[in-house]
Amino acid sequence: MKFFKEAFNFYIDSSIHVALSCFALVRVTQQMFQISPDETLAYFGFFGTIVGYNFVKYDGLVRANKLQLRSSLRAIIFFSFFSFFAVGFYFFHLQRITQIIAVAFLVLTLLYTLPFFPNKKNARNWAGVKIYIVALCWVGVTLVLPIVDAGISITSDFYLKCVQRFILVFVLILIFEIIDLANDDPHLKTVPQQIGVKRTKFLGYVLLIIFCGLEISNSNTDFNINFQSSVLQLILIFVVANVIGLFLFFVNEKRSKYYTSFWVESVPIFWWILLLFIQ
Repeated sequence: MKFFKEAFNFYIDSSIHVALSCFALVRVTQQMFQISPDETLAYFGFFGTIVGYNFVKYDGLVRANKLQLRSSLRAIIFFSFFSFFAVGFYFFHLQRITQIIAVAFLVLTLLYTLPFFPNKKNARNWAGVKIYIVALCWVGVTLVLPIVDAGISITSDFYLKCVQRFILVFVLILIFEIIDLANDDPHLKTVPQQIGVKRTKFLGYVLLIIFCGLEISNSNTDFNINFQSSVLQLILIFVVANVIGLFLFFVNEKRSKYYTSFWVESVPIFWWILLLFIQ
């Protein structure tokens, strides 16, 4: 039993689960835009998420010698190095324009972690900025990169999906921020710190309504082309929004870390599985 618990903790702490969520969202994008499944880009997003998240979580602590190199942390570092080389391998198999955009989001991730400017904190500690940077990176990796790499023309549908994906990630992060409210530095000025938990939840509900509304407005233009597909997509969006809404409703500062690090982060995986069933 102890082995399974340690294995599960490694699965969570090494960012494999959140990377699987990124992988799932890339697949969702590919299916939405009828892109043939591209293993290269999907695995680039998977391993890139592991490297990025582990770098953000452990780099500062290790460099400041605030975290002893336990065996579990050594394993995470080793796995992160392996993932780094995997990212490099898949990176050089991407289209040139995709590589350029990927580097831009890499710089944004580094800005989030490292203090580039003298006597300045990193972007992660800039008041109120964290949630927007993280959401923007997720939109870039899970939506922009697959579209660009496939050579699909940019239309109004693309911009609508970008806004929709940003809202999705934004609301998921709100749930994280509510749980972390007791431990977050007050200077971070997260959404719950600024407006309180109740108003944060209300904001999340409003954004989920907009999330569904965007799908309705987009589906209206597609009904005459593919009625059945449009209806199924719309139903899926409502199901996903309701699942997130339930997580938002029941979240509080006393919830276990697994509430977000496993269950909430499973939402994109759940969405992808539902899509596979209706295809």
